[in-house]
Amino acid sequence: MENMKRQATRRDFLKVTGALPAGLAASHLLKKMGLDPLYQQERRNVIVIVFDAFSAYNISIHGYSRETTPNIARIAKRAIVYHNHFAGGNFTTPGTASLLTGVLPWTHRAFQPKGEVAEPFVTRNLFGAFPDHYSMAYTHNGWAGILLNQFADLLDEYIPREKLLLGSDDIIHALFRKDDDTASLSWLRNSNVNEQGYAYSLLLSHFYQEYQEKKIQNLKPLFPRGLPTAGSLGSDNIFMLEPAVDYLTKRLMSAPRPFIGYFHFLPPHDPYRTSSEFYDYFRGDGFNPPEKPFDIFATRVHKDLLRKRTEYDEFILYCDKEFGRLYDQLESSGLLEDTWLILTSDHGEMNERGISGHSTNALYQPVIRIPLMIFEPGREVGVDIHENTSAIDLLPTLAYLTGQKIPDWTEGVLLPPFASSGARPDRSIYVVRANDNAQYAPLTQASTMLVRENYKLLYYFGYPEVSNGGLVKLFDIRADPEELNDLFSSLKGIAGELLNELKTKLAEVNEPYL
Repeated sequence: MENMKRQATRRDFLKVTGALPAGLAASHLLKKMGLDPLYQQERRNVIVIVFDAFSAYNISIHGYSRETTPNIARIAKRAIVYHNHFAGGNFTTPGTASLLTGVLPWTHRAFQPKGEVAEPFVTRNLFGAFPDHYSMAYTHNGWAGILLNQFADLLDEYIPREKLLLGSDDIIHALFRKDDDTASLSWLRNSNVNEQGYAYSLLLSHFYQEYQEKKIQNLKPLFPRGLPTAGSLGSDNIFMLEPAVDYLTKRLMSAPRPFIGYFHFLPPHDPYRTSSEFYDYFRGDGFNPPEKPFDIFATRVHKDLLRKRTEYDEFILYCDKEFGRLYDQLESSGLLEDTWLILTSDHGEMNERGISGHSTNALYQPVIRIPLMIFEPGREVGVDIHENTSAIDLLPTLAYLTGQKIPDWTEGVLLPPFASSGARPDRSIYVVRANDNAQYAPLTQASTMLVRENYKLLYYFGYPEVSNGGLVKLFDIRADPEELNDLFSSLKGIAGELLNELKTKLAEVNEPYL
């Protein structure tokens, strides 16, 4: 018994009790395993909610003229709101990897589409930094799933992507309650038609197909632009936020404490298919964004960008409603009394300058400035932070706030107002896109950004669209938030200083790969 007591860890206990309600983890059992129940209670939970491609530029509390986020505005009055927060990259792979590892893309090296982090970061990440927490994760996004798959050995509970898609096999579990694993396998064998056109059981296969089609048909009126999809347009990839929010609330209420959960939902990523409640919500509202020139990286002419932006804004309304509902459910359950709740994104989105979406080499504000809101247990009065911050700051900050050791590998800093050293307005913030660069080679083709105080420098190099010396732009993002006035020619001194700093940093990160 004494030997067992020495070997047992809190993580072992959490794994054992993973399927039990939190209240069933009796304190005497903790003591028998050598675990202090008071220590268990003092550790606070962490919930990170990511809405994919969610641009701060299009959020009303950040100054957007359309009221896209009324629910977030309501609850943000009790949050710490970061108004100038930057992603690590401008699409899922680098942005998510930076959020989860606390380092920039040129360090974790996951900057190619569907890329993976370098081997050291398989353990150096958000889940590895919280060894005493029960770790959970879910994503609709297949590219984010590639990263979570890398981290799977650190996860106590990795919710299958299909679990919250409308093509999930929940019906199987209802029909075969005694043996879910065997039932799922049997159902798949019976419902999958082989390449000759025959199924293991034609009756079950056709029954399941008819069931799915009927279910989808009944939902179509709820989404006039089409049902939201993750990836392909097939029924197996259809999802809704409503059941995801309900599932998540229920699961978190019964999860072992303390827990850390990362939940990455695809909306408002394109296709922009909002619910009927918000369909044509902004139609005819007189919205008139400023005219902007076509960018050098506008590879093809995207027509109706204003319509696309409107549809994106209406999809944000759908996300806003469901996040508000999630927050209200968590609050009424009492869970937020000892839980840090985080709302953020992996990258932004843009529908301007001839560019639609975020699959672009451009690094304008809409694709890299993202929301970050931290809901602190017990906080009743909100705080607005206008200092420049980065996605890589979240991991060390959460570690600090929950009593963990701040990992020595992170490149981020403690977010204000938690840093004892106070504000650092002269800090340099970087963003990197290098999706066509070899993973373990010097960066020879990339889009890079450096922000310090109110100045933002863009440096593009290695692309056929730019000269051998690269393309440099400079903006005062406080005085010119729409980035209409390139100051590179008129402020050569400032531009030169920032460019030299950025090139020095590039030389530093390239050195190991020369």
